[in-house]
Amino acid sequence: MRRALWTASIAIATVAAASCTTYHPQPITSPQLTQQFEHRSLTSPELHAYVDRETRHHITPWPPARWNLESLTLAAFYYSPALDLARAQWSTAKAGIDVADAIPNPVLQLPFQYNTPNPGPGAPFTWGPSLDIPIETAHKRGYRVDRATHLSEAARLNIVDAAWKVRAQVRDAMLALYAAQVRITFLSAKADAERQIAGMSRRRLALGQYAQPDVDAAVLADTQAQSDLAAARSAGQDARAHLAAAIGVPVAALDGVALDLSAFGAVPPAPPAADAQRAAIFHRADLLASLADYAAAESALQLEVAKQYPDIHLGPGYTYDTGTNKIAFGLAGITLPIFDQNQGGIKEAEAKRKEAAVRTGALQDAILGDLAHALARYGSSLDALQLADDHLASARRQLESQAAAFALGNADRLTFTQARADYQTSETARLDAEVAVQQAAGALEDAMQQPLGREAASVTLIEESPR
Repeated sequence: MRRALWTASIAIATVAAASCTTYHPQPITSPQLTQQFEHRSLTSPELHAYVDRETRHHITPWPPARWNLESLTLAAFYYSPALDLARAQWSTAKAGIDVADAIPNPVLQLPFQYNTPNPGPGAPFTWGPSLDIPIETAHKRGYRVDRATHLSEAARLNIVDAAWKVRAQVRDAMLALYAAQVRITFLSAKADAERQIAGMSRRRLALGQYAQPDVDAAVLADTQAQSDLAAARSAGQDARAHLAAAIGVPVAALDGVALDLSAFGAVPPAPPAADAQRAAIFHRADLLASLADYAAAESALQLEVAKQYPDIHLGPGYTYDTGTNKIAFGLAGITLPIFDQNQGGIKEAEAKRKEAAVRTGALQDAILGDLAHALARYGSSLDALQLADDHLASARRQLESQAAAFALGNADRLTFTQARADYQTSETARLDAEVAVQQAAGALEDAMQQPLGREAASVTLIEESPR
């Protein structure tokens, strides 16, 4: 019997050691990360495969002739480090479920004692294998699993929240690029007109038809127009850099890439307030994640309450005691809740549950407040755009009148050129109103986490990065 028990103990230890996971190092270095980033592009076949999978049809030709908001959003989902981090955090949270569901391992004990003088007829030592088998009571393991599952769901929802933020960054960068490109067109025409006005003013000064202050004003307007044009070009370069950062690629990856910015010329209608509120409450991933965190706090409180009930430790074993064979079947131990009934842990868990409830309520209040502000801002920006349209129509009629007068010889070239410059100013003002509408639309989309008038790109909720 002793030999059999000893052999069984060795076998258990051997099997346990053989089933252990082996460590595999995966070092990373800064040059390696830099090289990986610099090799990212919008033409890679891996990105092509990802976009095909997400859109559920084959994109041909590849790369597309023009990239719009949705296609660039998919590219950002593929490359975004923020999404990679969210996916990794979800993978960590899912691993926590396995940890919570683990059954406590028994403890193999191999005591040995040499006895002198020998009290028995057998060999002068006491030895023998025994087990300490813990048995959890009061559904503790189930509560741990519930808590880990809720935390995993919160981490999964954080992927959706991170995906929306990535999309918003791409949208805002594309809007800034659209505004810069259109503004450059308008300001180029205005700068050309102001340059002509300054030249004509100097010639009139030489002929005695203009005073020096009039020439100075024309030169100042010319200088300001050139400065505004330079600022618009700088804003375009800045928006291009922000777009590359939002996608997660080097700026050079956008070289030669044609962008479809036509969506920013359309103004989607505002949704009804009730529909917008429903979308914000039921679609906001951060609010759903906060509710999952609260559920995890509930499970944590249940676990702390269950800890008031002690676990049981079974202690079967065999002992050779100086010639006597002893078989044990009793309890190895049981915790007696005399001095501590886990009241401190319960109070802490209750406080954390209350904190989670307050945090969730505060988040919902903030969401509803942001939504109300976004709806009001969008409505007022639409009204401002209508006024800008009316003003631009009046400016266009005035320009057409000056063009007709110039063609008939009733207005000189300087007056007509000044009218052209004024019209470009009106066009720029209308662009500012249009951009304000798009910015307000973006804020409303962010408040609901739902697009206005167009479908949003989806994100595949996978554990690992798609790269």
